[in-house]
Amino acid sequence: MDSFRLYLALGFDHISDIHAYDHLLFIVALCAVYKVHQWRNVLILVTAFTIGHSVTLALSALKIFTLPLGIIEFLIPVTIFATAIYNITNKDEIAAGKIQKNYFMALFFGFIHGMGFSNYFQALLGREENIVKPLFAFNLGLELGQIMIVIFIMATSYLVLNYLHAKHREWNLFVSGAAAGVAITLMIDSWPF
Repeated sequence: MDSFRLYLALGFDHISDIHAYDHLLFIVALCAVYKVHQWRNVLILVTAFTIGHSVTLALSALKIFTLPLGIIEFLIPVTIFATAIYNITNKDEIAAGKIQKNYFMALFFGFIHGMGFSNYFQALLGREENIVKPLFAFNLGLELGQIMIVIFIMATSYLVLNYLHAKHREWNLFVSGAAAGVAITLMIDSWPF
């Protein structure tokens, strides 16, 4: 397997690995406020997350910026919790479809999530002289994995809203509340201080 396909597979596996459910949970929380007809918004949103993730991986691989792993492991569930609380408390913006703040949150939180994987990614690079190809391949795999997750989430949302006749507000509260609850548990388990 060539290095491009290797890093592509690693990126896909990174986001779709059930054992790394904090990333899955973050994507679920990000998508909870969107309806199926807003799929373009969701794709922009997950791309913003990937960009943030990519920048952090590059900075870390070049040894320009790093944070202690204990702090990062705590901040990742904080991002999930903050996203879930935003979903719950901004019902007027969400109802009006004015949720541009989500793009900034996804980009910024992508930085944090990227730091969580940066040590492993740095070790994978080993003695690679050029990080552009591995970084691009990894993030392309990450984006493809996120799109797969988004399709599953949006399909589930469609079924719940259209066939079980749940209201979008209740669906958002259920998904975001569950994400917030898991995030609190993760924050307690990873408390670094």
